[in-house]
Amino acid sequence: MDLFEKVEKSETTARAKEAMELGLYPFFQPLSDSEGTTATFRGKEVVMIGSNNYLGLTTHPKVRQAAIEAIEHYGTSCTGSRFLNGNLQFHEELDRRLADFVGKEAALVFPTGYQTNVGTISALVQKGDFVIIDKDDHASIVDGCMMSRGTMRRFNHNDIQDLDRVLGSLPDDAGKLVVVDGVYSMGGDIAPLPELLEVCRKHDARLMVDDAHSIGVLAKGRGTAAHFGLTDEVDLIMGTFSKSFASIGGFIAGNKDVVSYIKHTARSFAFSASTTPPNAAAVLAALDIIESEPEHVERLWENARYMQAGLDRLGYDTGNSETPIIPIIIRDEYRTVLAWHALIEEGVYTNPVVSPGVPPDETLLRTSYMATHRKEHLDRALRGLEIVGHNLDLIPQTATLGEPETA
Repeated sequence: MDLFEKVEKSETTARAKEAMELGLYPFFQPLSDSEGTTATFRGKEVVMIGSNNYLGLTTHPKVRQAAIEAIEHYGTSCTGSRFLNGNLQFHEELDRRLADFVGKEAALVFPTGYQTNVGTISALVQKGDFVIIDKDDHASIVDGCMMSRGTMRRFNHNDIQDLDRVLGSLPDDAGKLVVVDGVYSMGGDIAPLPELLEVCRKHDARLMVDDAHSIGVLAKGRGTAAHFGLTDEVDLIMGTFSKSFASIGGFIAGNKDVVSYIKHTARSFAFSASTTPPNAAAVLAALDIIESEPEHVERLWENARYMQAGLDRLGYDTGNSETPIIPIIIRDEYRTVLAWHALIEEGVYTNPVVSPGVPPDETLLRTSYMATHRKEHLDRALRGLEIVGHNLDLIPQTATLGEPETA
């Protein structure tokens, strides 16, 4: 079959066309305006509870001004990789600041978080080595494993005994890298680092933690290792800028010799143009705010607890969430998309997650919260979730919000 004909006849193409024809296609939806906590969608203002802008810093005056000043001084792009002409003082300063922030000897800034994982894993894991990942790890981790010359193994989500079994089946003298998310982007649960480290040390395996959704959220923003007091024990800490740091990019932090090796061998780093001046400046400004104004992280957690309490009162299944990422688990693809559409009508924007993002029987609405959400935003979201939950029989008909707690 011709390559394009095969694509045209694929299930993916057919499902997308069907959803579009029904007016229920939930992806690539254009927002005409967004100030963070609210957005304009199809001419209607909606409360945004689907963003990773955890601290709400994308609209912070200091972050905006830093980006503007960087453009005025450096222009819009470096037009080259950091290896050659694209390495600015901004990048060097950011490397140092991020290493200090997460408590490691060195850090290296990549153009995106995806490239950070792909480049780091494929650089470190060579022929004869093994990379062992949690089954719920982010796609960028999976792709990094597939691009490496080593062998990938997977263990059941947050299952310490299964990790012990997998590691125990590998050759004693092989190199081993275990990679986990610090906070899982769909479930909102936290990796059990103390137990993971114990098993890794038992089998002489190194541990890398993807803190994309932990930086700016856990331990005054310093991430999962700091949350457990295990910064020195975790070998590599990865983070992104597209969440709490209000920009785009990523970084890896760890031992200075290991980071130097990655710097000279990671193909996604060496062969990509560097982070743009306004993006780097925005991260530095966001880092200043996180370090000097802890009230942003505190407010984020106040809002998360308020929403979790409201969703509990309504009877929604929110799984094992422990963070400002709170899934609403529906377990049916059609009803998940219907709920997304109905919530839009009620002025609430969520993210529908269906297969292959999650298994078919675990489809969900991904909701996440910001430090800048006000009580009226959260109450509006809860009221919409109450109405839609009753209309689609997602929650008990007797479930009500009652008198909400104070945010």
